[in-house]
Amino acid sequence: MMNKLLSTLVIAAFAMASVSAFAGSHGGAMSDKDKAEMKEKCAKMDPAKADDKMKADCKKLAEMK
Repeated sequence: MMNKLLSTLVIAAFAMASVSAFAGSHGGAMSDKDKAEMKEKCAKMDPAKADDKMKADCKKLAEMK
């Protein structure tokens, strides 16, 4: 009985790992509309007031060109 429970737990762990990897690999692409909105925000951005995430996103968008 303990062996069956351990096997079930191992199978569940592998299933969760594969599902999370699949979801992570399909969640990051920006659409063209999102890129256009981001370009507008970056153009209006005040570097002194912007947070680090916004600066990093604008830098990444500029490097994609």
